[in-house]
Amino acid sequence: MSFQQDPAEVLARLGALREGDAPTHGGRVLSYVYDSGRAELDELAAGAARLVQPVNGLDPTTFTSVAVMERELLAFAREAFHGDADVVGSATSGGTESCLLAVKTARDVWRAAGGTGRPRLVAPSTVHAAFHKAAELFDLELELVPVSGYDGRPDPAAFAERLGPDVALAVVSAPSYPFASLDPVAEIAALAEAAGVPLHVDACIGGFALAFWPEPLPAWDFRVPGVTSLSADLHKYGYAPKGVSVLLTRGRDRQRHQYFATTGWPGYPVVNPTLAGSKPAGPLAAAWAITQALGRPGFAELTAEAARATAAIIDAVRGIAGLRLVGEPTGPLLAVESDLDVEPEQRVDPHRWADAALAAGWQLQLQPGFAQPGGAALPRTAHLTVTPVTERVLPELLPALVGAADAVRGLPPIDGAAVLGEFLAARPELAAALLPSADSGAGAAGPLELGSDQAAGLLGSLGLLGGEEPLATRLAPVLALVEVLPRPLTERLLVELLACAVEPVEAS
Repeated sequence: MSFQQDPAEVLARLGALREGDAPTHGGRVLSYVYDSGRAELDELAAGAARLVQPVNGLDPTTFTSVAVMERELLAFAREAFHGDADVVGSATSGGTESCLLAVKTARDVWRAAGGTGRPRLVAPSTVHAAFHKAAELFDLELELVPVSGYDGRPDPAAFAERLGPDVALAVVSAPSYPFASLDPVAEIAALAEAAGVPLHVDACIGGFALAFWPEPLPAWDFRVPGVTSLSADLHKYGYAPKGVSVLLTRGRDRQRHQYFATTGWPGYPVVNPTLAGSKPAGPLAAAWAITQALGRPGFAELTAEAARATAAIIDAVRGIAGLRLVGEPTGPLLAVESDLDVEPEQRVDPHRWADAALAAGWQLQLQPGFAQPGGAALPRTAHLTVTPVTERVLPELLPALVGAADAVRGLPPIDGAAVLGEFLAARPELAAALLPSADSGAGAAGPLELGSDQAAGLLGSLGLLGGEEPLATRLAPVLALVEVLPRPLTERLLVELLACAVEPVEAS
């Protein structure tokens, strides 16, 4: 057949485009990617996905391989998380979809039981943003329980105060993404069960690591009475390609509320357990193949590698003057903050530290400080996600972390208010859009009223859109602005930033 462009040239261009990406293998990116360090697993996943490339996961009665793979994948997950025969579930496209479906199911069960009005969703302030999205999409009131500024864990008593008949679902994390804190699952589950409130355990990031963790942990999964549902991602510590996750639910009758079904149109009957209709079978096949090949022994081996690497990084951080861990991390992730117990000249700002580490070739994730309503302020931190391959690069990584701290020790944290003040001194005409006014928490115009051209103009003025230096090379000033700008404005500008990144470029 004829092609507009030679397929080999298309693939070559794609390879060139990939050269600009952060490396997905080798352990130099300590967020977003989950590298087992085993090339044979990557090949296995790619081969499995290729075998089902034309398959539509919409209908497992037509493509029966989908039913078999999902059934066996769920069986593996159910065993890993100590579920009995009453625990059933679905494979989803990722953690966000698993969390959305858990909330949608809870809302529908609550309504079916006679609930009227707008139900509440109660969760710690560290709960993943997917639950913010779920509350918005499914019209629940999200009520956040403050967490300790020391270890990022919520107080069970504070949870209990918020439970009531209008609560459709309570959520805890195992562990939380921001600080790697294992929430007090058993204590909150007992309180929720006594109040008649279902409880979801969000184990999306670390569930498939905690299930095989080499050290004893408090019970956090279906061993705990009162845990109603649980989400865990296979494209994280299941080492499958994006995107595949599982949502497990205790009780078939409850889980059936997750489904959408209709015969109310002249086409084929539509029955969807997930948000998508047509969906690829490739990620499911990859996850199935990996769990089949590795089994529990293989997962235990990989988890032990990640655990050893995590322990080595924790020891290294504890030896760096001016930095300290947030609480006691659980699983293969951790968060690092500035040690405010030492003199200012000895402190290390975690955002400057992360930027210095990036300059040395290691990418950490910057997290802004957060003012909890009614609770302690949470510190700005640097987040590290550790994978099995990290153990191999420790001889390079640990000195780089120490060197990055030495390079910025004593430098004050970047003051977002000062950065904003200097900017507005040069561009006073933008003050109305950037500073809150007495009658608007987000600037006189209101950030959601900003047109795309206005928002893009603000981004350009702030140096966040275009320019010669890639944005990711110096993120500390960006996060400093996130901390001081009104939240709705920040969110509006971030929407514009990502939207502009993928808009077609006009031909010259």
